[in-house]
Amino acid sequence: MELLVVLAILALLAGLVGPRLMNQFGGAKVKTTRLQIEELTKTLDVYKLDVGSYPTTEEGLQALMTKPSAAKNWNGPYMKGQLPQDPWNKPYQYALSAGGEVEITSLGADGAPGGEGENADITNKK
Repeated sequence: MELLVVLAILALLAGLVGPRLMNQFGGAKVKTTRLQIEELTKTLDVYKLDVGSYPTTEEGLQALMTKPSAAKNWNGPYMKGQLPQDPWNKPYQYALSAGGEVEITSLGADGAPGGEGENADITNKK
């Protein structure tokens, strides 16, 4: 009988704490994504100082690791190891606008544009 009471209390606690813990974990992934995007943006700024411009959209973030054919004064690789993927193991999206603005985006947990909560896009654009 005592064992049943203990199990019931544990089940009740798991029901109350579990969802909060999962929300905290999800929030950590969003924070990690924001930090990685900020770090990639800073690394791209160093690339621009060396090369004179940001990588084209076609060259993408890979230009931080492998010298593009047109890049003079490339002094990379600009990151150790490999390019990071977002916390959901998907590559970051990179685009260079016609105005020369860099945009780095994670499509969130669902890997699709838009969404809410953990599925929302996370970008360096405001």
